[in-house]
Formats: sequence, C-alpha cells, structure tokens
Amino acid sequence: MMKLAATTMLLAGFAAAGAEAADPVIYTTNPVPAVEAVQAVIKEKTGVTTGIITGGSGVLLRRIEAEKAAPQGDVFWSSSANTMGAFKDVLEPYTSPELAAMPADLRVPEDYFQPANVHVVTVMVNTEQLNGAAAPADWKDLADPTWKGRIVLPDPANSSTGYTIVWGLSKLLDETTYKALVANLVVSSSSSAVPKGVAMGEYAVGFTFETNSYSYVDGGQTEISIVYPSSGTFTTPEFAALVKGAPAGDNAKKTIDTLLSKEAQIELLKVAFRRPSRTDIQVSDFVKLPELASIKVFKIDEEEAARSRDAFLAEWAALPKAGSSK
Repeated sequence: MMKLAATTMLLAGFAAAGAEAADPVIYTTNPVPAVEAVQAVIKEKTGVTTGIITGGSGVLLRRIEAEKAAPQGDVFWSSSANTMGAFKDVLEPYTSPELAAMPADLRVPEDYFQPANVHVVTVMVNTEQLNGAAAPADWKDLADPTWKGRIVLPDPANSSTGYTIVWGLSKLLDETTYKALVANLVVSSSSSAVPKGVAMGEYAVGFTFETNSYSYVDGGQTEISIVYPSSGTFTTPEFAALVKGAPAGDNAKKTIDTLLSKEAQIELLKVAFRRPSRTDIQVSDFVKLPELASIKVFKIDEEEAARSRDAFLAEWAALPKAGSSK
C-alpha cells in the first residue's frame, strides 16, 4: 500500500514536468496487488515508471472526459465494454500487436478498447452458514423462499459486476424463477462488501466475480466454496484503453502492450486471480481454478445489455427484494 501511495504522489511531478516527462499515468479501477504487479512488469519490460490514479470506473472515465482539452492520464484500466462505450470520444483506438493472442470474440470494432482479462460470475458459498441445507448447485436452487435475505449481490445500478449478473439471470431464467430469486436478494451498495460479507458469515451466499471469491479460498478459508451453476454462468471481459491525446505518447502504447502481454497476464493471474484474455496461458498451471472450457457459460449480448441499461434498471428497481445493505 505504501508503494502505491508513494507512486501516486509522484503524479504532481509528472504533470509539472510537462512535455519532458514520458512516464505514463494509468487511471485504474484495480486493487493494489494487481496494480503493483503490473507496474513491476512494465518497468522490467520497458524501463518506464508508471504513475497511478485509482478510483471507480465511472468516476475515472468522467475525469478523463473532463480533462479532454488537456489530458492528464494516458491509459484507462479497466472496465466493461458496456460502461466504456459511453466514453469512446475520449479514448483512442489502438491495435496492439498483442491482440494477435486474443480470441476474435473479445475484440471490439476498431480496437477502441483492448481486452485485459475475463471475469467469470460465481456463486460464493459459506458452508458454515448453510444451517443444514444443501449447498446450491444452480441459480434455480436459490429461488426457494428459504434463501430469502441470505444472498447478497452488488447493486446493478452502481456496479458493472451487479449489472452483468442480473442482466444474465434475466436472460437465463424463466420470468417466474427470476423474480423469485430476485425476491430473495439483499442488494449491497458496495461490490467489495459482497465477498467480504460471505467470508465473514453475514450471508450464506454471494454473487460475485471469480477473482473475488477465489481470493478467500486461496487465503485458506476452508468454509468458502465456489459454485459454477450447472445451467450456466456468465463471463464478461474487462478492457484497457488508450486516452485520446495521451501526453506520454509512445510510452502510453507500450503500457497497453505490456498490460496485454503474456508476462503481465500471468502475474495478474497469480497475484489477483484475473483470468487472462490471451489464449496461450493455461490457468491451471498457475492457480487452482478450472479452465474456462470446462465451465458451462451462458452467452450474453454485451451490446444489447448496454443499449437496454436504463430500461432494464427501471424494471429491476420495481421488483421486490429482501433488503439492502451498505
């Protein structure tokens, strides 16, 4: 944490140096371990020292938009396409040579964004809080009224994680089952509070990305298990992007290239349990997670999800739920 804070404090120096400074500034939503791992790889591969500004995706993208007349950042890392799509006018298309290692279905038109990792939605279970009930094997199991108030998920109005989950559930489940499941949910205003609440025993079940649930398994909490629902779960890529008019110029592109590199994605997998977007990395060689090919995935249309966001969230808000939490 001290290392990241010290790096962030250097930003004033970068800005003051103006055109003489070629060190890129990354605006990032990622946690400290992930950021520090990537900074080290960038330094090793390119010799470039990176400055860091952290925050939520919406906050950082709006900041980039506010700074468009005189950009202060060089790279945004990372968020979903349905969030970043509204800010394409302040982002620069860039076809990194590393994209050759990415599957075609992860790339976006004109390469406005670059796929940095892939998230898998999981059901995180605290087996000590099941009270004798069987662990859920599928989403449908959690539509039973006995689960009311015992399941937590992030607020889809404020969390891309939450939005991915409830949008996917609305497409996967029939209407009756979907509404019954929603009625059992506690909605958290904080994405990070979901895995934390399950790990602490406040909830029996949480809907969260695999990177979050696996961190507790890796940390030795044997009561935590990860369920990949039998009827299918959802995946969503996260993207990095070059800021239009990035003051660091070619060094900003080198930063994107390194974020997409095999070395950086392996480090992110080992340190932060982020599934690579590359096809040349075997996940199970580095962490005790299944290969993506072995997980049943229900495909969701990211573009439709983005187009329908406002209307869908209005419908979501009207549905009865078990409660809310901070």
